[in-house]
Amino acid sequence: MSEPAHKRDVEQALGGITSPRHGSDLMSAGLVRDITVDAAGTVTFTFVLTREDPGSLARQARKAVEGVAGVTAVKMNVVDSADGGQSAARPSGRPAAQQPPPPPTADEMPALGKVLAISSGKGGVGKSTVSANLAAALARDGHRVGLMDADIYGPNIPRMFGLTDKPEVQGGKIQPLEAHGVKLMSLGFIVERDAPAIWRGPIIMKIITQFLRDVAWGELDYFLVDLPPGTGDAQLSLTQIVRLHGAIIVTTPQEMAVGDSLRGAKMFERVGIGVVGIVENMSYFVCPHCHEHSEIFLAGGGSRLAAELGVPLLGQIPLQAGMAELADKGEPIVVSQPDSPAGIALRELARTVITRTAGLAAALPITAPR
Repeated sequence: MSEPAHKRDVEQALGGITSPRHGSDLMSAGLVRDITVDAAGTVTFTFVLTREDPGSLARQARKAVEGVAGVTAVKMNVVDSADGGQSAARPSGRPAAQQPPPPPTADEMPALGKVLAISSGKGGVGKSTVSANLAAALARDGHRVGLMDADIYGPNIPRMFGLTDKPEVQGGKIQPLEAHGVKLMSLGFIVERDAPAIWRGPIIMKIITQFLRDVAWGELDYFLVDLPPGTGDAQLSLTQIVRLHGAIIVTTPQEMAVGDSLRGAKMFERVGIGVVGIVENMSYFVCPHCHEHSEIFLAGGGSRLAAELGVPLLGQIPLQAGMAELADKGEPIVVSQPDSPAGIALRELARTVITRTAGLAAALPITAPR
């Protein structure tokens, strides 16, 4: 089939998708531009996405083009335009402002297995504790697991796994450290314990890129990324570098944490990453003597957040005496006390995550607005 014929087929496929904002198809609405098809069947085009458009629209477009006969690859540059992609008229004689280069296209890295971001809207909810125990629980069940500590400003994963060694470099690749069956990489292995991370976005993106591409992770079943709190450079950098299978949001029951976690979840939706579900940490306290459950915080925050987002509540993890001490000693509770209330809840969380992510495909992230 000729290249012009290929282009017509691509345009026809995109013409079958309706823009909810315009009420017309993508081609008529002007949301697709610069379609090219090379001799090898690679289709390249620009997709204009505004704040008012659902993030799923770009994924629909990509899927439609991938379904065209003869298409071997799709390269889609998603751009954000607050005015719907229409360039504003400029006074004559005034040069247009130089546009920043487009962000890198995220790669799918199949050797990493299921790539899952562990995130929270605020600090102090136990996100890193959940990440460490989820990774250890998955490894305990026989899966090949990697955990990347992307919390640049507070890398706690080394302490939680009891490691202080510096990683070696072999054959140009950084060798991840390993504990409790989990391969690990963290800035905490590289910088001194008292060295503050005073870095801007480009440096953060460079570090995350190196941790993903220059570390010898090998073949994995699950690759977890422990992100810093909030919705900043680390989160956006990750979505621009690797195609994620989804995000897991960690919260605590009280409304202050739930509200921040909601914003974190919406950030992932905005850049085209699906939320796998919610983990409610510190859901209740289990007395070590009488084993009675007591709700220290307001109850039900995780359930309400899950309902608002339309995603499942993956698990409720109790507060448990001695859990923090075990973390400081580098002993995840799923390893040291697997039959304790928190150990059981975290092991059950791992099984739920396996079930919920079994059929997930890597999403194509959409660049967040600048």
